[in-house]
Amino acid sequence: MLSLKPMLIPGCFEVETTGFADHRGFFFRLFCAKELAPAVGNRQVVNVNYSQTAKVGAIRGMHFQYPNNCEMKMVRCLAGSIFDVCVDLRKDSPTYLKWVGVELTPEKNNMLIVPEGCAHGFQVLKPDSSALYFSTQFYCKENENGIRFNDPAVGIQWPKEPTDLSEKDLNHPLIDENFDSRMTLQNVLGGAQ
Repeated sequence: MLSLKPMLIPGCFEVETTGFADHRGFFFRLFCAKELAPAVGNRQVVNVNYSQTAKVGAIRGMHFQYPNNCEMKMVRCLAGSIFDVCVDLRKDSPTYLKWVGVELTPEKNNMLIVPEGCAHGFQVLKPDSSALYFSTQFYCKENENGIRFNDPAVGIQWPKEPTDLSEKDLNHPLIDENFDSRMTLQNVLGGAQ
């Protein structure tokens, strides 16, 4: 069974999962459109992506796509532990430039739903951590962007010292008066709900 726990950012949820265990092992559901309908609506998952990251402290992010390619992401940790983060980039949102983070682990069987118009990233808390992402939009290189993991305008408090980032992630722009924030609560959804 999947249950939704609303986070500070509108449309962002931690999903708590109740499974079944016996002497053989365990069973739990990763995704259920019916149980997640209050958050997911009529969106369809179009991609399922998997990443494995070796080093503790490594950060992947903070990534997003502009309209008309904004995506909802649903992220789970399959091995190890990650600190998963959502940053609201929707200019008219009451939580614009606010962030939330939650530790995802296989033991907790939890998931973070990151709504459209938000940047997403995570930090690895245990060696060789693996993440599974369900996405509601196809990747579009022309509409991708990111914000810096240590942007003072956001102030994410990472649990570990950042140790390993891609060159691309290190060079994401800082949010300033030139930041391209064409996202609003209305234009990021594109009829998805």
